[in-house]
Amino acid sequence: MHPPAALPAHLASAPFTVYEARAATLGSSRLRASDLATAGRLIYLPTGWEFELRGLARALSAATPGAWISHLTAAMLLGLWLPSWFRGCQELHLSKPRALPPVRREGVVGHTVLAFNDELMVWDGIRISTPARTWLDLARILPLTDLVAVGDQLVRQPRPELEGRTEPWATRPQLAAMLRRHPKLKGIVKARQALELIRPGSDSAPETVLRLALTGAGLPEPELQLRIVPGDPYSPAADLGYRRQRIAIQYDGGHHRTREQQSRDNRRDESFNAAGWRYFKFNADDLADDFRGAVLRVRAALRPR
Repeated sequence: MHPPAALPAHLASAPFTVYEARAATLGSSRLRASDLATAGRLIYLPTGWEFELRGLARALSAATPGAWISHLTAAMLLGLWLPSWFRGCQELHLSKPRALPPVRREGVVGHTVLAFNDELMVWDGIRISTPARTWLDLARILPLTDLVAVGDQLVRQPRPELEGRTEPWATRPQLAAMLRRHPKLKGIVKARQALELIRPGSDSAPETVLRLALTGAGLPEPELQLRIVPGDPYSPAADLGYRRQRIAIQYDGGHHRTREQQSRDNRRDESFNAAGWRYFKFNADDLADDFRGAVLRVRAALRPR
């Protein structure tokens, strides 16, 4: 038996649909060869292919006209923050409108939902829910604090040099408008609660968790991205704090371990200390403690001297 002819380069390293196979003039006998496996109806996998979410999601989207990648899969592809127990999840979520038959694919979690055109987009060749709509879909499964953290990520001002965009993924008014469209969606009550707690300015999920720990303990709402000199973009900034009491608070995450970042952090710390601010730095150990100790320290600092 002769070995099968080599696959075209663009089909040899990623999942592909039967439509792409036909466009590359692959016949039915070639698709039955031993170097290919099926991943459900209309989708083929090259033998030896190692799971890669984007490639499989692209093929699934292409093989299912009218449907879109959603929920956890959309969140992972878009780079939205997720709790550790969801990261690396390999299940694929696919949503369809009610006019189409339900999803019946092994390894695919199907959803039949109402979505408006501006809640969907084409991203990297994949039909997918927008970040805002993905956030709403996550309201079914994420705890409230985590849902607020994802919402904070949506409304924060991005850094163009790092993220390739200049505008936030959404604004709070836009999220509110979307919630009004879907008053009966599962998770809508939690989404409304989260929207009331979302604030622009948190650069990471731990910063959100810290803020919610402070306010949940009855402390005042802190200012985010607190600069020593208000309005001066060159003035050192802390993650959050209380200007009137001259209290600055910083969460040091994993990105603070590089030498360059540590140098910048040291200059920022010295600036706040030299200006007479009380300065607190918390880290992953405090996060693991649900910031209980952090709340006690900040509460004590807020008491009148």
